[in-house]
Amino acid sequence: MKIVQSEALFKHKGHDVFLFTLRNKAGLEVCISNLGTIIQSFKVPDRDGNVLDIVLGFDTMEHYLSSEYLNNNSYLGAIVGRYANRVGNASIVIDGQRYQLSPNRPPHQIHGGFEGFENKVWQIKNSDQLSEGKLKMSYLSKDNEEGYPGNLEVSVCFSLNDDNELMIETEAETDKPTAINLTHHDYFNLNGSGRIDDHIVQIPSGLYLGQYSDNLANGEILSVNGTKYDFNSSKQINKDWDPVSGYDQSFVLDKEYGAYGMAATAYSEKSGIQLEVFTDEPTVHFYSGMHLGITNAKNGQFYEPFSGFCFETQHHCNAINIPEFPSTLLRPGQVYRHKTSYCITSR
Repeated sequence: MKIVQSEALFKHKGHDVFLFTLRNKAGLEVCISNLGTIIQSFKVPDRDGNVLDIVLGFDTMEHYLSSEYLNNNSYLGAIVGRYANRVGNASIVIDGQRYQLSPNRPPHQIHGGFEGFENKVWQIKNSDQLSEGKLKMSYLSKDNEEGYPGNLEVSVCFSLNDDNELMIETEAETDKPTAINLTHHDYFNLNGSGRIDDHIVQIPSGLYLGQYSDNLANGEILSVNGTKYDFNSSKQINKDWDPVSGYDQSFVLDKEYGAYGMAATAYSEKSGIQLEVFTDEPTVHFYSGMHLGITNAKNGQFYEPFSGFCFETQHHCNAINIPEFPSTLLRPGQVYRHKTSYCITSR
């Protein structure tokens, strides 16, 4: 499956920005940029054969760098890192040494800091092998970037098969002990537009992470039984939710640590499109988009709150500060690996 590369769209901080198109025999098409490894579009036939773009984003890549959008802190379709979600008090301790991170969500850090991986231009690692159907990009996060120790070399590989599965494989290595917890922050709307509160969701999880009032993980692991967080049986997003805040919660997946398996399923009765997410990460963070408020999006849309949802596969939030959680510490000589896939069907 050949991947088509655009001409250079523009330069950002001296680096060319491109858009790459992955297309399979079933008619599924995904466009990905080397700016933040952003999934700019994800076009899927619905049950009637109409093509819908099921991810939120912009018509042009330049818009992802506009100050109006960046001030919204939405991370549409991008990788986030070095550390997904909130790091308590923007501070970590490694081998007895404390590192102060950039507090872009005071007093905490969220999604890697003031300028995380989502705003970086990634280097294409296999431009001569795009005909093989894989797109591999890399970024060197230098020592002390946003406060993190170590030069961290990160690579992300995308591939699309004829079974409508988009695979995202991430690796990283460091020259100093550091903290890492990456995820891809794609917002889905299986109707292509409008609100997502009528989507039907299932998450195979008996446990969720407790949080303080500011959504920082507090170290508690709680049962979903008898709570609105029980998605073991599929239900509409809006069935049990608070209509003001929706969902912004991490779920511990019912599978062996490190095993590759189901993380979540979403389905739209309107379009007939179903999304299945698989991962080897231990948790998925379900966010229903309550903070959205983006103008001039695709086709002139306004993304109001609850216009899209995220299934962010990752390690436990704030784990670097909670010893009881699985470790997110990466040392020299080790390789961080993370695999997630999005599988699309229609019925």
